[in-house]
Amino acid sequence: MASGGRVSVARVYDDVGETSGARILVDRIWPRGISKEDLKHDDWIREVAPSSELRKWFDHDAEKWPEFRRRYLSELEDNSDAVGRCLDWCRKGRVTLLIAARDREHNQAVVLRDHLCALLDAEGFP
Repeated sequence: MASGGRVSVARVYDDVGETSGARILVDRIWPRGISKEDLKHDDWIREVAPSSELRKWFDHDAEKWPEFRRRYLSELEDNSDAVGRCLDWCRKGRVTLLIAARDREHNQAVVLRDHLCALLDAEGFP
C-alpha cells in the first residue's frame, strides 16, 4: 500500500504531532471531555462513521472485528459523498483520522484508512 504513509490514525486525546497534516474527526458522536474549541481539527466528517446500528452492534468487541470490517467496508462503498470528502483532504497532503476509541487496532478509522489508501493507490497517488 504505497499511500499508507499519507493517512494515519490517532486518538483525539493524543498530543498533536507536527507532521500530522490535516486532522479529520471521523466519529459520528463528538468525543467526551473535549470542547470543539479545544480539539485541534480541520474537519469533522461524521457521515463517514459507521451507522449507529453497526457501531452499537460492534461495541468495540475485538471478536467481532472481521465481521465489523466487512460490514463497514460495505457501508463505505455506499457512502461515496463522505468518502469523497476524505479523499479530497488526502489528495492535498497528509491526513490524520481522529477517533475517540481506546482500541487503536480495532476501530473504524483503521478500516477507513485502509480503504482510503486503496482508493488513492488505484488513482496512482504516491
